[in-house]
Amino acid sequence: MHLRILHISTRLILGGSQENTILSCEGQAKLGHEVHLAYGPIYGPEGSMLDRVRTFNAACQAEGFSDRVIRTHEVPHLVREVHPLADRACLRELRELISALKPDVVHTHSSKAGILGRAAAWKCLKRNRTDRPAVVHTIHGPPFMPVEGTAMKRLRIGVMNGVYTLAERQAAKRCHLIVCVADAMASQFLARRIGRADQYVTVYSGMEIEPFLTPAPDQTRAAVRASLGLTESDFVVGTVARLAEHKGHDDILDALGQHMRTHPEFKLLWVGDGWWAGRLRDRVESLGLSGQVICTGLVDPGRVPGLMRAMDVLCHPSSREGLPRTVPQALLCGVCPVAYDVDGTGEVCREMETGRLVKPGNIAELRDALLWAHSHSAERDELAQRGRAECRQRFDVRNMIAALEEVYARALELA
Repeated sequence: MHLRILHISTRLILGGSQENTILSCEGQAKLGHEVHLAYGPIYGPEGSMLDRVRTFNAACQAEGFSDRVIRTHEVPHLVREVHPLADRACLRELRELISALKPDVVHTHSSKAGILGRAAAWKCLKRNRTDRPAVVHTIHGPPFMPVEGTAMKRLRIGVMNGVYTLAERQAAKRCHLIVCVADAMASQFLARRIGRADQYVTVYSGMEIEPFLTPAPDQTRAAVRASLGLTESDFVVGTVARLAEHKGHDDILDALGQHMRTHPEFKLLWVGDGWWAGRLRDRVESLGLSGQVICTGLVDPGRVPGLMRAMDVLCHPSSREGLPRTVPQALLCGVCPVAYDVDGTGEVCREMETGRLVKPGNIAELRDALLWAHSHSAERDELAQRGRAECRQRFDVRNMIAALEEVYARALELA
């Protein structure tokens, strides 16, 4: 069945949901579907996934498959922030794009693109049912922020969570199926009375697993450690995430900062960049830990598997996730994760089965889990190997593409 598919994503920055979306586009294009990708302006220090799309398209053309390229469309007013004037303009731009393309499937990603994209697609569906788009939305992570901070901040977050809840309830009425990257997403949304239970289907976020399973010669643990100036006696606690709010870098410093001063073999390896990079580097310096914290900045995604192998543990104390791709990626590399028990993380990192799972915000518990990992290397490796075996099947990108084919077939029947 040949389909014209339009994916809509808010920002193509380097991130888990964006990688999921690009891999979906590539896999569907290889199956012979006509794939379009719409996105908002890309800016900021988080990097861009657009180069990957261009590389894929160049390879298709070089191999004589120009019909398999991913057709891209920048939507000028598709922005992450709530902005009534821009959002109104974006809704018009998306309606015009959908009307022009007449896709069989509109697949939206992330909350903002999901709310506006579904509204635009449903409007087109109501206008002309013969040019139906089946409307599918993927929840990569919850739009609801943790309620924390000062009384004023808590009030502001509570109001925004309420606004997003109402918007998501309306958006759920304007789509046929809702894909979740973890069962936890469906549970959270249904608890907020968003959508119906029969709309939800879990499709775990696929990835190209081979680079994580089999290292290239220059991407082995020893090679990457040597390139970073690390020795085998160093205990490396790594993090692969944007240097941004809610990713937990401060919690790592709170948990290990004092211990690191008296244990120079402890090293932190932070892979990524973001708006908080300067502040975090200043804090590291103020703690006297500059010589024990390696910040790589943005790296080519192809380097991530090697950097993960250089770690002894992957620490992911994020307070807001769907299902963090870095956790199964670390397990595929044979690295034990230590992570906060938020959203879908516990579906992959199960306490003392496939990693160490910590209560969110519990600094003492986070410290204990990391120190346990340091002193129990054999047990740590056992957890990682058990998780590795599970993740090989669950997160193979080919399984995700096949599952989305079934989702689209069902959505088209409903449309």
